[in-house]
Amino acid sequence: MTDDLAMDRPTDALHRLRRVHEDTVLAALRTEGPLSRGRLTERTGLSRTTLFAIIADLIERGVVAEVLPEDDLPRGRGRPAGRITLAPGSGMLIGLDLGRRRIRLAVANVAHEIVATAVDDLPADADEDEQLDCAIALIHKVCEERGISLRALEAIGVGLVGFVDGPARRERAAGRLGAEFGARVEADNNARLAALAEKTWGAARSVDDVVYVRWSVGVGGGFIAGGRLLRGAHGTAGELGHVSIDPGGEPCHCGSRGCLEGLIGSPALLTALAADGVILDGLDALIEAARDREPAVTRRVSEAGALLGRALAGTIVQLDPRRVVVGGEFASLGGLVLDPIRAAVAGLALPGTPRSLDLVPADLGATASALGAIALVLNEDPAIPRHLRP
Repeated sequence: MTDDLAMDRPTDALHRLRRVHEDTVLAALRTEGPLSRGRLTERTGLSRTTLFAIIADLIERGVVAEVLPEDDLPRGRGRPAGRITLAPGSGMLIGLDLGRRRIRLAVANVAHEIVATAVDDLPADADEDEQLDCAIALIHKVCEERGISLRALEAIGVGLVGFVDGPARRERAAGRLGAEFGARVEADNNARLAALAEKTWGAARSVDDVVYVRWSVGVGGGFIAGGRLLRGAHGTAGELGHVSIDPGGEPCHCGSRGCLEGLIGSPALLTALAADGVILDGLDALIEAARDREPAVTRRVSEAGALLGRALAGTIVQLDPRRVVVGGEFASLGGLVLDPIRAAVAGLALPGTPRSLDLVPADLGATASALGAIALVLNEDPAIPRHLRP
């Protein structure tokens, strides 16, 4: 009996090791999407022989699939180079961005394929419960119109405006959406989720140390360090809009004074332009006037860009990112905002120290936070051991 048990132990240990290796491969595919075998080897640290054996077994079991290039043409000798992906039919994921004015929705499968997106306006002054009601209605509407079965829904990610510094807001979202759809729900700040989306699929995909800023009605941001999204001890990491630029300035809803958001957010710019005699009806009109290069508008926007650059310079000195990504509606103005930001950063963020720093516009546009909410639930999958998550 003792001898039999001794003989079984190495077999059990090998099975456990194999399972750990499988979890490592699945975690990489879940968070990054389809990957080549070469990239999977780099990402997991497994030997080529071990990785190929695991992939073959997972394909046979229907857990993963191999996707060939669209042209399906041989590249050199042998078969086309394919990418490994999670089996698309194994689950659906929903990302929601509950913004100040609109709800944005993205629906994806676990293979990172976006199968539907939608946007809907929110009623003026809607509270969070009303926003959740609108979100539930939008999900049902889109899934019915697109023939998407909610029976395969695994999880919902939610982006919320402002501080997500305690359990109450997350629990409210999780309670309402979880009760309606019977799915796991994760929530975080929506600007921080946009940073996660840019890291996962967008302008920051190739780097691990990133500062993201979203400039829109308000100003928010997110920090990626060593490939991981930073939340901070109190869930407020990335709140660039609440850096105090003028301690003697106007009070801010955060409790401070002279915050960046109160100086360069679209309401502040619209008020300043009204004082200049330029009356514009909201953010969209402001962006359009800036594209048309109306002099008073371009001056105000350029000055605001320089102010944002000053605030970013301090963050860059402290975090030493490889890339700064600028998102939000103002980023669509290109050089009008990016050039003064770059100039301020170059002059203030350790100008005498050699560094390689890119400052680029975001790739993912208005759906970034909804996509980031999907990335959140991919990263927070409880089936993946935390020490194996990227």
